[in-house]
Amino acid sequence: MSKKRRAEKRTGRGPAAPPALGKFTGRVEGHPDGHGFLVPDGGETRVFLSAAEMRQVLHRDRAVVRVTGIDHRERPTGEIVEVLERVNRRIVGRLHSEHGVLFLVPEDRRIALDILIPPADTGRAKPGQVVTVDLVAQPSKHAQPIGRVAEVLGNYADPGMEIEIALRKFDLPREFSRRGEAQARSLPEAVREEDARGRRDLRELNFVTIDGETARDFDDAVYAVREGRGFRLWVAIADVSHYVRDGDALDADARERGTSVYFPRRVLPMLPEKLSNGLCSLNPEVDRLAMVCEMALTPAGAVARYEFYPAVFRSHARLTYTEVWAKLSSGKAPVHLATLYEVFKTLHGARGLRGAIDFDTLETRMEFDAGGKIQRIVAETRNDAHRLIEECMLAANVCAGNFLAAREQPALYRVHEVPAEEKVRALREFLAELGLQLSGGGKPRPKDYAQLLERIKKRTDFTLLQTILLRSLKQALYTPDNVGHFGLAFDAYVHFTSPIRRYPDLLTHRAIKAALAGRRYEGVDWDELGRHCSETERRADDASRDVESWLKCHYMQDHVGGVFVGAITGVTPFGLFVTLDEYFVDGLVHISELGRDYFEFDAARHMLLGERTKKRYRLADRMKVKLVRVDLDSRKIDFVPA
Repeated sequence: MSKKRRAEKRTGRGPAAPPALGKFTGRVEGHPDGHGFLVPDGGETRVFLSAAEMRQVLHRDRAVVRVTGIDHRERPTGEIVEVLERVNRRIVGRLHSEHGVLFLVPEDRRIALDILIPPADTGRAKPGQVVTVDLVAQPSKHAQPIGRVAEVLGNYADPGMEIEIALRKFDLPREFSRRGEAQARSLPEAVREEDARGRRDLRELNFVTIDGETARDFDDAVYAVREGRGFRLWVAIADVSHYVRDGDALDADARERGTSVYFPRRVLPMLPEKLSNGLCSLNPEVDRLAMVCEMALTPAGAVARYEFYPAVFRSHARLTYTEVWAKLSSGKAPVHLATLYEVFKTLHGARGLRGAIDFDTLETRMEFDAGGKIQRIVAETRNDAHRLIEECMLAANVCAGNFLAAREQPALYRVHEVPAEEKVRALREFLAELGLQLSGGGKPRPKDYAQLLERIKKRTDFTLLQTILLRSLKQALYTPDNVGHFGLAFDAYVHFTSPIRRYPDLLTHRAIKAALAGRRYEGVDWDELGRHCSETERRADDASRDVESWLKCHYMQDHVGGVFVGAITGVTPFGLFVTLDEYFVDGLVHISELGRDYFEFDAARHMLLGERTKKRYRLADRMKVKLVRVDLDSRKIDFVPA
């Protein structure tokens, strides 16, 4: 087989069309191996940049690149013409010393260049310590970047260091502005009589909050009663918009953050603690301001009528998922919880009739000792108490979406676009190999996915099939353009239920209040805000994953040499990613460890196939592996077949 043909097989595609010659402007994306790419603003194919070209830029810089040809992997290659914007000003990493020369190795491995530190600019920092440096000279073709130590964080193994690194690595805002702090201090400690004036008084209704055991901020409370053969459901959401007004200091801080960031053992909140854990948190037995969605539900779980209004109310109990499910499953739940459970059953039934996709995904929780080290990683069991709250929140969110769409009120929708045609085509090819079919023609509906999931639930390869279905879908995002939510099968959907921790929810509250007052929520660049909120959401997810990866690597250092069983959760041209059953930790089996054979990568079948032995490694296959290496710096775990 020719090298060119092998390259086509490894990438799962035929020869690429010759790249358009010319100049492209975009963002530079670095790679830990030293090379990088220009991601053009116009969405054209990414342009490969060699390690030599990457010497003059850093990850996230903006540049103009000229396409110069195509490489052996059919990728357009280019050279940097001009650097337009230097994004990196302060970089976190670990200090090293070689032959008397001090330099910083960035924690973000997409910045592959070391930062030189002159002796006069080291301050009190010592080799081996984690520091941040301010760049005083950016890289060029003939010179490395130069930095000055700005902050000494401590030693790499210090408890909590992984979070301190992530905060700086992902440029997360760590402190509220002085004006924001002052505004928070000026707020009252409790709901005042003038704040409650003009609101509906729901304090006598038996609202409760239901959250996890470790939750500290409570956004939502629920209450339901039977009404004929149907139900009346109230979802009360903390009225953050009463205290955080458009354009004020707290609003600017919340907008910059976009979302709260959740790390193991620590939260970086979107709002100061006085609001997030106090005045806006629906703590039990205290008056709170809320925006309420009151819904009349039919026996089949459809929303017959709904209305939104500001209210004053109080939560009568802070309940946990565990205790609520214990009461429900014992058959001894009080009437108000039993009624909520009946509401859940009707809403969940309507979800099935609507054809929403319901993936069964596994979540895990880390348990720590007193020193902050992981003791174990356990599966987080979801029960119907979790699903009860989820269905109530979905109902309120979709009512909010319909309310705003019907009034053509500007807002940020939570959209999930239909799958890309090429993804659907690849999915159909894979399913056909197994004698399965996704109905719906060229544009499958959510119901087509849901029906296929129901048909394959009892198959031994269900995990594989569910993973393939999930990967064919697009990522949800925020945008003012309402194109619906494919996965949930909703025509209009917004985030309304978590304004303490998500900025788009706060915007939704303001938009609803504007509509109730007969005006439009103007003066906002909704397109830019949608992009920003989507980016801050991804930034928070990336930071959380980075910390979890570090903690898992630190944990697995004590298990090097052990033999484990797991499932293949990723297949790439360079090897297999395996997730261990017992520890929920994943690592790489490099293709060179699979034996003396040439393995072809089949992207459509998510498989590596031995050319001579016909040995097959496929997504979701079981595999026994030996842990041979843990690299804490790069967050990598290496396995070999056992």
